[in-house]
Amino acid sequence: MNTLVIGNQTAEERRAAIVGAWESGKAESAARFNFESVEAAWELLNAKRWAILKIMAGQGPLSIREIARRVGRDVRGVHSDVRLLYLSGVIDKTAEGKMVFPYDVIRLEFTLDTRRAA
Repeated sequence: MNTLVIGNQTAEERRAAIVGAWESGKAESAARFNFESVEAAWELLNAKRWAILKIMAGQGPLSIREIARRVGRDVRGVHSDVRLLYLSGVIDKTAEGKMVFPYDVIRLEFTLDTRRAA
């Protein structure tokens, strides 16, 4: 199972996890995409972009037209959202220009630390 964990680890927490994996010699069980805040995550992963990720998960390379067809939106709007997801590093592009989200499972892992929330 190819999993992507989307969360809000701080840079320090992420560094500690990388050092721990390096020292143990064991790779992490899932790829991670972290945001500095929950708000930043929701700004990028709004409802329309989340729908795009859901239909792309585990589907292999897809053209923007096919993505638009699957989400029931116009190609122009989907193109803008896909471009933003690509530039943010959430999805990839093949040499042929198709878009790919190479994960079968998306897990959300957000933490609200009340000591830092104020």
